[in-house]
Amino acid sequence: MAIAAYFLILILGVAARSTYAVQHIVGDSNGWTNFGDYTTWAASKTFNVGDTLLFNYGSSHGVDVVSKSDYDNCATGNAIDSYTSGPTTIKLTQPGPMYFACPSFGHCSTGMKLAINVVSQSSNTPTTTTPSDGSNSSPPSTTDPSTPSTSNPTKDAGSSSADSANMIVVGFSMVLAPLVVFMC
Repeated sequence: MAIAAYFLILILGVAARSTYAVQHIVGDSNGWTNFGDYTTWAASKTFNVGDTLLFNYGSSHGVDVVSKSDYDNCATGNAIDSYTSGPTTIKLTQPGPMYFACPSFGHCSTGMKLAINVVSQSSNTPTTTTPSDGSNSSPPSTTDPSTPSTSNPTKDAGSSSADSANMIVVGFSMVLAPLVVFMC
């Protein structure tokens, strides 16, 4: 019984990290600017349902959530959602591709756009959805989340608090488990 309690606490502590949502700071310390390489930035990340994107930008920028067709053509007139007073946090609520662009004139065409593929936390595999606008629904070409990477794909500046919390849970588990064993 006591050994089972120890292992249960240990497993809960190790599994705790997978339940934390990650806040991805778009462009990292550079933010959402005209000079970012967002394709490369997104390629080093895994975006899970429940995570958030934090767009840090000044008054000359904005963030539009757009369809794939509008992303490809840098058309922001039909935005699904539009944000103009940064910083902006967008929660990733469902699996599938998502597309973002700066609505300021000429910014998208110079690279200020972002395509990501959101995966389900439970499967960590991409899910293809069919947009209601009939556009091509293939996910943006970032990284395949099922392909191993040499770096931690969810590690960014926004995950340090989750890492700290996870270490606290594991630490308490390691201290409390022996106490539970001795009490039983």
